[in-house]
Amino acid sequence: MTDNLDSGAESEPLQERKSAINNVNRRNLLKTGGALIGGIGLAGCSGNTGNQSGNGDGGGGGETTNIAIISSPAGFGDQAFNDLAWQGLQNAKDEFNIKLQQVEETNQSNYRTVQSRLAESQNPNYDLIVLVGYNHTQALETNATQYSDQKWMLINDFVDQPNVAGYTWANHQMSFQAGVLAGTMTTREFSYKNAASTKPDSPTIGFVGGVDSALINAFERAYKAGAKSINENVNVRVGYIGNYNDTQTANNIASSQYDSGADIVYHAAAAAGQGVFQAAQNANRFAIGVDADQSKTLSKYTDIIMGSAVKYINKGTYQVSKAIVNNNWQSVQGDNVLGLKQDAVAVVLGDAVGPELPDVVETNLKKSKQAILNGDTEVPCSASGCQG
Repeated sequence: MTDNLDSGAESEPLQERKSAINNVNRRNLLKTGGALIGGIGLAGCSGNTGNQSGNGDGGGGGETTNIAIISSPAGFGDQAFNDLAWQGLQNAKDEFNIKLQQVEETNQSNYRTVQSRLAESQNPNYDLIVLVGYNHTQALETNATQYSDQKWMLINDFVDQPNVAGYTWANHQMSFQAGVLAGTMTTREFSYKNAASTKPDSPTIGFVGGVDSALINAFERAYKAGAKSINENVNVRVGYIGNYNDTQTANNIASSQYDSGADIVYHAAAAAGQGVFQAAQNANRFAIGVDADQSKTLSKYTDIIMGSAVKYINKGTYQVSKAIVNNNWQSVQGDNVLGLKQDAVAVVLGDAVGPELPDVVETNLKKSKQAILNGDTEVPCSASGCQG
């Protein structure tokens, strides 16, 4: 797929860092109090699962660019959202002279403190701090102003400050496409080897979300609309876990949906979504992954993953890293919304199951994409979520 996330015109050079008096005091406290940002840990800020890992120099010459990334509550190793963001930074490190710092923090209440300590770090002095997920927004609304010389990248939301690059992928558009896939296949009899099958006698699909919030509601409502665009009589069963890491609750919800007749369940639950795949295998039914092509990133479930709604977060983090290296902040600063038009989101068919699906699946996906781009189909909600 063509990378549509190229940088634009050159910007002013990055400003020399400056600190308010209270920030200077906090920096001194960090230097004398043992909270070694650039070394081993964020003392008092990492909760039960916080950790960091340095990753050495990247390629290329010139001055080293230092970039830190803080996880969403799902944490790294989710084989989806967080790992894609990290992958893009690693790709940039391979090309440019970049040092990376990975900070896993799954407790949202710690985000303001973790963000500020990274912003106050002098060794290294971070050129960019990447925040994975809308969960960072409230903390950043304060920190973006307080640390006005610090460059921030916020994924899946935006804070209107000149030092923030907000990147939101059109979750609603890719979820509509996931609904088209599910709506198409729940109306047909289909089986893949002895692993999973559909029963078209009562078209039923399911949705399992992480937190019942405006953002995840957009996944749900767009998915429903996509399915009903194929067959208005499709039944859609919905459940929410309450977090993004409880695989057992995700399994329980999905199992209930499969027991109630769902042929296919789509999840928007980050790491917890693996529980949906486990339930699909146990029920001999299908599932749809999210963020990454999970038939590849979670290959042990490849026989039940019909497809995945993907967003190319890795291209976004790579682009912003490149802009920092090239002193081209203005090309990425602001509210960036990327969707079907930019080929930044898509539904990709499963690595194993996909080739066996009938041609009507690709036909319906192409038709629905074009209808969205033409304005003939209005997808519920927006990239930032459902408001009201």
